[in-house]
Amino acid sequence: MAIQRRTIERLSAEDALMLWPDETWPQDVGALVLLEGDRLLDDDGRFRIEAVRAAVAARLHLVPRFRQLLAVPPRSLGGPLWVDAPRFDIADHIRQLPLPEAADESDLLLATEGLRRRRLDRSRPLWEMWFLTGLRDRRVGLFVRFHHAIADGMAGIATIAMLLDTDADAPAGVPVAWSPVPRPSAADLLADERLHRWERRRARLARLRHPGTAGRRLVAGWPAMRELLAEPAYPVTSLDRLVGQDRTLALLRARLDPLKEVAHAHDATVNDVFLTAVAGGLRALLAERGEPVEDAVLGVYVAVSLHRGERSQARGNLISQMVVPLPICVTNPVTRLREIATITARRKARQRPSLGGMPHRGFAGRLFLKVLARQHVNVMTADLPGPTEPLYLAGARLLEVFPMVQLIGRNSLVVGALSYAGNFGVMAVADRDAYPDLEVFRAGMLETVTSLLSAPAGATR
Repeated sequence: MAIQRRTIERLSAEDALMLWPDETWPQDVGALVLLEGDRLLDDDGRFRIEAVRAAVAARLHLVPRFRQLLAVPPRSLGGPLWVDAPRFDIADHIRQLPLPEAADESDLLLATEGLRRRRLDRSRPLWEMWFLTGLRDRRVGLFVRFHHAIADGMAGIATIAMLLDTDADAPAGVPVAWSPVPRPSAADLLADERLHRWERRRARLARLRHPGTAGRRLVAGWPAMRELLAEPAYPVTSLDRLVGQDRTLALLRARLDPLKEVAHAHDATVNDVFLTAVAGGLRALLAERGEPVEDAVLGVYVAVSLHRGERSQARGNLISQMVVPLPICVTNPVTRLREIATITARRKARQRPSLGGMPHRGFAGRLFLKVLARQHVNVMTADLPGPTEPLYLAGARLLEVFPMVQLIGRNSLVVGALSYAGNFGVMAVADRDAYPDLEVFRAGMLETVTSLLSAPAGATR
């Protein structure tokens, strides 16, 4: 049967926010994946790209955004919307990049950065999968990305999972017939925008009639807003610089269960362990650069998902941010972990507004950004819970998954983590000019994790 959509699909405020910085700092998100290659490569080592395209094509009806374009009409006709692509060729989106023979991880990361640097083509649906072949042990790399307007981290995991199987021997599906719905006319968009204006006016009137409800929401959300806007500024470091166009990447691996044991032993969470490792990496980096660390506390942005219900049902963007002060001055990782766990437990209890509800345009937006810049928070983190069981693409098992998050403004480092099938994969994405020494940061994170895993229960000093 053919799939038809008759309604006009406007981007939500949260989704549209992801378009705002796109001209200067492309807002693509995704992951670097390592797969077993035995089912993806023939006996001569050639990549079976048509089999992969067929496997993904059989699932595309589950991900409508992957056959839609982003349309931005004149402001009088309302906000951005999704429209069906008049033509769609999966070969435009699933491609192969051969690496040098017996390529290693550094080759893989260099190729991934080269692909990341290419902008997604707005004349096509905003996603792509690049298969990187030539790795040792017949493994295959996969760089998958899509525009942040399609989904945030949690929803992105759910989106990609729709294209995968839970069984290596799952039968190949058959593509569902699809025909594009014509783009809405200007008259349709104008009528839709008038309806939305009327609904917005009605909502404002409702708030005026019930000021107590609005007031309670403001009071409930104020502690989180104060955290973003009114806390004392953190110290200026060499990390505080405007993000350029080039990136450098680093990976770190751990097993999830030992991290859970460490967290449980210290009344903490895995995210607290992750933040402790980030603090260790920053301490090592700044110390190597000759900057003071003995009394230093640095703030980081921590992504907070506002999606509720089943993770597999998450769609679009629904996120907030929490600022966490990391005590990099604390030498002992266990003591540092306990301090961070205390801080995050208190801050996670605060009600947080969505990023889409914060000012980002006009005078209010400029003022909001100036206040944020004053805090000198230059590092972002995101810790995402992924599937607990192995997943397969065209029969090939996904071995490791490392999330890729983008930089923006003066946030020159982002560290993303994703748990998958017992693994905990971390990718650091940094501005190349600001972090020529990213390996020092990665080594500091690794040393912190190793220390936490080897520390006896109750150890502090």
